[in-house]
Amino acid sequence: MTSSPHALLAATFAPGESAVPAARRFTLEVMTAWAVAAVLPDAEQIAGELAAQVADEPFEVIWKHFGDAVQVELRQRTAPQADPKGPSVEVEEWGITFAGDSRIHWARLTLPGSSERVAAEWSEDTSRGPHWLGFLADASDLLAGTLDPDMVPAIIAQIVVPRLASWCGVYTTDGAVGPLRLAYLWHADEARIDGLREELAGIGIDEADTRATSTVHLDGSQVLAVPLTARGRQLGMMCLGRSDRFTDEVVQFADDIARRAALAMDNARLYAQQAAANRALQRSLLPPNEPEVPGLDYGVVYEPAGEANEVGGDFYDLFAAEDSWRFAIGDVCGTGPEAAAVTGLARHTLRLLAREGYGVAAVLGRLNQAILEEGERARFLTLLHGDISPTPSGLEVRLVSAGHPEALRLKPSGVVESVTTPQSLLGVFPEVQFEADLIHLDHGDVLLAVTDGVTERRSGGRLLDDGGGLAKLLAECVGLSARAVAERIRRAAADYAPEPSADDLAILVLRAR
Repeated sequence: MTSSPHALLAATFAPGESAVPAARRFTLEVMTAWAVAAVLPDAEQIAGELAAQVADEPFEVIWKHFGDAVQVELRQRTAPQADPKGPSVEVEEWGITFAGDSRIHWARLTLPGSSERVAAEWSEDTSRGPHWLGFLADASDLLAGTLDPDMVPAIIAQIVVPRLASWCGVYTTDGAVGPLRLAYLWHADEARIDGLREELAGIGIDEADTRATSTVHLDGSQVLAVPLTARGRQLGMMCLGRSDRFTDEVVQFADDIARRAALAMDNARLYAQQAAANRALQRSLLPPNEPEVPGLDYGVVYEPAGEANEVGGDFYDLFAAEDSWRFAIGDVCGTGPEAAAVTGLARHTLRLLAREGYGVAAVLGRLNQAILEEGERARFLTLLHGDISPTPSGLEVRLVSAGHPEALRLKPSGVVESVTTPQSLLGVFPEVQFEADLIHLDHGDVLLAVTDGVTERRSGGRLLDDGGGLAKLLAECVGLSARAVAERIRRAAADYAPEPSADDLAILVLRAR
């Protein structure tokens, strides 16, 4: 348990009936990539048995390769109620350990033979038959299983060692003409990695031509340098080393894998670039800072539900106006760039008109017209917008709910009541007139506003807000700070159903000091 692994592959699994089969499939892919088919049946059974004990909650499966053994670890934050059971197959050892707030159930399998024997057996069977096709298919599955650019080089190296070579170094470049850098190096003998790194630096592989497959001689090894090219772009180079020469069949294998690896690397880079751009766009649609508002304690939660390539349609804001403070929480129909355009329009219109002295009702009327003028690009928008003015006994709040889930007020006594009048959502009717509700927050009163990612959180056939569910949750928050209330509602929404939410979520809590 104390030695460092030669390689590591991990995956996270959601709870449910598919968790155990998914953990077994992941184990199949890992064992195939590591060329340890001799222990595949036992490895699959162990992974399935350990996963079955924790499948009611999310868990992570981690496979580690130690050269002479492989080890599976099932990591979970919530410990199961039942006592842990060891695997039914014979293993070198197994046990339970704890790391921080995580519980780790692990088991280790000894590998028969050595990596050199595995590589030799693989080299003897180089016919382009089902075995070769299966290897390429499994390699493609592993490469396609990640969109993390930093993980792809590691997966490439773990696929080819020890099947095609004793070691593998993956070089990448930031641009077509940029210098190569060693992104990942793996050797079947971990003790030789540091020395190999120095040798590679000495022969200048990072300056080699990345346009064609070539061979280089290194002390004790023949090195096969295979370019990584995708969509006409030079992404780097895969260098394989072994003590004997590379046969023509192995070179063909390496070329095939390099093509698949380069495509996976390019896809991961494009995905990462798009995700970074969308995160920057999302940040631009949220408040740049958290202002200090006299007499107000506030808390916010914002969680976009889309994958990293999507921009959420929910937003919130809190800012200074001409003679008061303004707040807003809204939900644009849909996600992506179209929703982001409406979100940006709404946020900037609210700030501009508020600072020009327009009241909350007048602001929403003009925003409604601005959205309608977008024509086919327009999106429906629900919005709760209000202003806050301090008074000796608390806060005076004027607010308008345009098709938005009702805002709730919590009194220190535990009484919860709705404080908004439902009005038309924005972007539908051109002649709609809005009217502001006036409420007073005494010291200790809490105002809660959420988007439908909270109220419409679904578990089976029920929604979280069915039967006044949100009001009941809020009633349990007496005495909490605004941030604690926001976090309590967020956690309740997350725990309401086992599967991740499919909708964005925003929570705004205002508490009169």
